[in-house]
Amino acid sequence: MIFASGSGTNAENIIKYFKDSDKAEVAAVFSNKRSAKVLKRAHDLDVKALHFDRDALYHSKEVFNLLKDMQPDLIVLAGFLWIFPKAILHEFHNKVINLHPALLPKFGGKGMYGMNVHRAVVEKKEVETGITIHYVNEKYDEGEIIFQASTPVDPSDSAEDIAEKIHQLEYEHFPKVIENLLFPSENG
Repeated sequence: MIFASGSGTNAENIIKYFKDSDKAEVAAVFSNKRSAKVLKRAHDLDVKALHFDRDALYHSKEVFNLLKDMQPDLIVLAGFLWIFPKAILHEFHNKVINLHPALLPKFGGKGMYGMNVHRAVVEKKEVETGITIHYVNEKYDEGEIIFQASTPVDPSDSAEDIAEKIHQLEYEHFPKVIENLLFPSENG
């Protein structure tokens, strides 16, 4: 199960990874944006694509009930920008993970996503950055860290250069970390 708000390149990468592996599959992609490209990517890859609004996530329990019916082994937030409801986090304890485009605890929290993070890395003249995959809790980017990978930041790097480096780390590591969480005995 993947939740995403944007273009969905990481969701597409994860779907393809597991289609090729025959170990697991992405049962559905959920998005809070009707026009999000992730929905088309999922549909093109024959994965159920579902749109929901704020009420369905936070008030009516529509999303909660869908998740309970589907019983996912893991819920993956891949560019999903809303805080996740406590009821879902409680029901799926340690089964909701997020990808963050920085080395937490640096550059995390509300508003720290995408290019906002990469611009902050440049402004602070960081010598390295990276990705963090972590469990989701009730606060932005404060859940227990599962995995981090880093990349150097050159003094001449723009935010766009950093974004490309981060995307490469995401594509390489995110599906493998998901696989390790789903099949820990097979992966050491």
